[in-house]
Amino acid sequence: MCGRYLRRSDKQRIAETFHLAKGLAHLVLPPWDYNVAPTTFQPVIRTDRDGERELTLMRWGLIPNFARDLKTFALSTINARAESIATSAIYRGPFERRRCLVPADGFYEWKEITIPTLFGPDPSAKASTKQPYAFTLTNVEPFAFAGLWDRWKDPAGGTLESFTIITTTPNELTATVHDRMPVILRPSDYDLWLAANIPTDPAPQLELLSLLRPYPAERMAARQAHPDVGNVRNNHPGLLNSA
Repeated sequence: MCGRYLRRSDKQRIAETFHLAKGLAHLVLPPWDYNVAPTTFQPVIRTDRDGERELTLMRWGLIPNFARDLKTFALSTINARAESIATSAIYRGPFERRRCLVPADGFYEWKEITIPTLFGPDPSAKASTKQPYAFTLTNVEPFAFAGLWDRWKDPAGGTLESFTIITTTPNELTATVHDRMPVILRPSDYDLWLAANIPTDPAPQLELLSLLRPYPAERMAARQAHPDVGNVRNNHPGLLNSA
């Protein structure tokens, strides 16, 4: 699961990294966000009708176009498992027609740890807590999660665009903390992932699904993050440090 991530790249850095020319002038984007939380609006990259990349804001937590209301899909769709997106009723359509890149500079995962209790009748008793870890790339460059998006129309006629982050099995580094990790795409795969609609026959789908693999552990770094990252109201660079 990926329930929090971080973005320390401003709009200009994102535009340069992902070679963007559209969607920049009208987009108001905070210069950074060290505690990106579900249901917030975040920058997402997709292709327009001309096949060019554009930057837009979408709500994190995919609302499928057939949803009756927002309550049915609250936090359950912030992530989509790579193993089932081609067959899921929620994700199959977005996988075939609405794929996107989610710019990021890192993500957080929580590891459950046990600590001995110092007080009480049983000196051998232990308590459990969770320690957050921050994962980034070793080159400290921005990167992109593989994402899917959808457009939902509410009963009043308004529209909401939202996205999900795809997860896969962990690499050797993230496996020490969690049993899933978000899919980090290689830059050489961006064009394929953002390509136009794919046919329903298996070959093109298999090519896309092959991109949804664990990112090489040797290209990533991990460190203990500050426990304050657990509170969405905390948002500052110090969250990357354990104390």
